[in-house]
Amino acid sequence: MLGRSFQVLLVFLRLGLTSFGGPVAHLGYFRAEFVGRRRWLDEATFADLVALCQFMPGPASSQTGMAIGLLHAGPLGMLAAWIGFTLPSALAMALFAFGVTELGDVGHANWVHGLKLVAVAIVAQAVWSMARSLAPDRLRATVAVAACLVALAIPSTLGQVAAIVLGGLAGLFVLPRPDPQPASDVRIGLGIPRPLAVALLVAFAVLLVALPPLARGANLHALSLFDAFYRAGALVFGGGHVVLPLLQASVVPPGWVDNDAFLAGYGATQAMPGPIFTFAAYLGAIETPSPNGWAGAALATVAIFAPSFLLVGGLLPFWDGLRRRIAVQAALRGVNAAVVGVLLAALYTPIWTGAVTGPADFGLALAAFLAVTLWALPPWLVVLAGAGLGALVL
Repeated sequence: MLGRSFQVLLVFLRLGLTSFGGPVAHLGYFRAEFVGRRRWLDEATFADLVALCQFMPGPASSQTGMAIGLLHAGPLGMLAAWIGFTLPSALAMALFAFGVTELGDVGHANWVHGLKLVAVAIVAQAVWSMARSLAPDRLRATVAVAACLVALAIPSTLGQVAAIVLGGLAGLFVLPRPDPQPASDVRIGLGIPRPLAVALLVAFAVLLVALPPLARGANLHALSLFDAFYRAGALVFGGGHVVLPLLQASVVPPGWVDNDAFLAGYGATQAMPGPIFTFAAYLGAIETPSPNGWAGAALATVAIFAPSFLLVGGLLPFWDGLRRRIAVQAALRGVNAAVVGVLLAALYTPIWTGAVTGPADFGLALAAFLAVTLWALPPWLVVLAGAGLGALVL
């Protein structure tokens, strides 16, 4: 498993350096890498993982990456996937906190706009490919479109969850029942016994309930810092930008971080690859009470991702058994079609609406789509080309 874990680390490290565009784009990169290129898992299993992680609080894309690492190389693989995907942007945000601001307003730089257009192509490819396998007939395509409309009508995490729930109900009561499927060779939750999984779920709940009174009673800032970021990772559904208001309420009113410094870090986060949750590294490094600096960055980053480790490790072993039952397989057919619809809605907003504003934008996005689909160029190369063309042309 050590060899496999090192392989997972290297693959996710490259993704952590090149996966621009936010959580939905990350899922597109993951699908291209692990379903299309490496074939570590099939399309249906990938959609199962995405659907389950959508129901969890915390960063869905990071949790999907952890689950893929767990599936391929056990618990060490889950840790390796998290380190590889998180470390580049966490280090960059910590360095930005130390005053690395020579790039100016990176959030509005032309090369960053080029990266956003590449994200349009990556997500469009993911939607197109997943639709062909997960919504190939009229009924499932209808479920996908209905899920897209629900997600657009309720533009929040609630809308995404509602779309997936409705997809599951459609799978149970509208779609034809699937034929019994033989047990897959892909074992989700590999290497985590069920008693340990239960212990992880109990630990998640105990920390969520016990940390606030402990932090108040101990009067220890390090514990208060861990508590604030743990709650942010444990209570926010949808991840990404959704966590920012909660973080602002946690660190600005107590005076840990100035509001202008908070907003400056938020702008820099938009230019970073990897998970937006690494904004925690910036806040932990820049806050005024000790621990701050590198120690604060590490503590805040570990704290905000800790709930994801406990939930992924605790829920996946049970998901592995449930998904093999006929009723669950029927529901999953609808859920998987709904996932296509949710991704389609996200392709429109915020991916398309936040990137494509004119003919030049559309042309660059179209060229990137051609490169990743028909020419099958590696995503990292398209990312670099998109950044360069954005700086030169836009």
